[in-house]
Amino acid sequence: MNALRMRWVLPPVLLALALLYAPLLTIAVQSVNAARYGTSWQGFTWAWYAKLFQNETIGAAARNTLLLACVSTAVSTVLGTLLALGLDRMPWPPALRRGLDVLLHLPVITPDILFAAALVVAFACLRSASSVFDPGMVPMILGHITFQVAFVALVVRARLSTLEKDLYEAARDLYAERGFVFRHLTLPLLMPAVVAGALLAFTLSLDDFIISFFTTGAHSDTLPIFIYGSLRRGISPEIHALSTLMVLVTVGLVVGVERLTRAKEA
Repeated sequence: MNALRMRWVLPPVLLALALLYAPLLTIAVQSVNAARYGTSWQGFTWAWYAKLFQNETIGAAARNTLLLACVSTAVSTVLGTLLALGLDRMPWPPALRRGLDVLLHLPVITPDILFAAALVVAFACLRSASSVFDPGMVPMILGHITFQVAFVALVVRARLSTLEKDLYEAARDLYAERGFVFRHLTLPLLMPAVVAGALLAFTLSLDDFIISFFTTGAHSDTLPIFIYGSLRRGISPEIHALSTLMVLVTVGLVVGVERLTRAKEA
């Protein structure tokens, strides 16, 4: 019975894994291929990685990407955690709670192109009041925060739903103040979800192209925007190397935070 089940289950699983990881594996192989163009294998080399790190344009794009991801993640993590706590702890009327739930899920299900177009219109209206909203790093950070907050709030809120209410009632019965309860009970219990939400927000910011492309300025190109511009001029092995490094960094962050989360829960 198990052999028959594996016969039917294994092919779809292998096909799904191939569709997911074959393109990434192909890019990784091409990043160490001595051939500059074409798919023929002409030997192993690290030259494209060396040229990648010597490229000042890529270096500037990498700095912009990290700055954008770090700042937007820090702000969205704080706001998303507070939003989740407010939605979970406040006694909202049922109708209002359902409306807030819809608003919370709206940035997650809205197509990026529509979200980016809406941000362009909003920043154009705000630009008349301040030059801060001119295309550049500040609008990009604000644009990323607008969709990252929802993801962080959903992750933290899912963690809140698993926490026992009796813990807070017991702490209050022992005359613990609200600030003490938050610092020594709520926040430590929520920390795995906060870290997971921050990681998700950071990863989304690293990979985002559409919102960044719609709000970028003359000197604020990120790595996804640089890759897009390079594709129009022709794919080079440096782009393969850059894409491989971005995937490895993302995978490393996921694995590291997962182990950290498991260690804290243990």
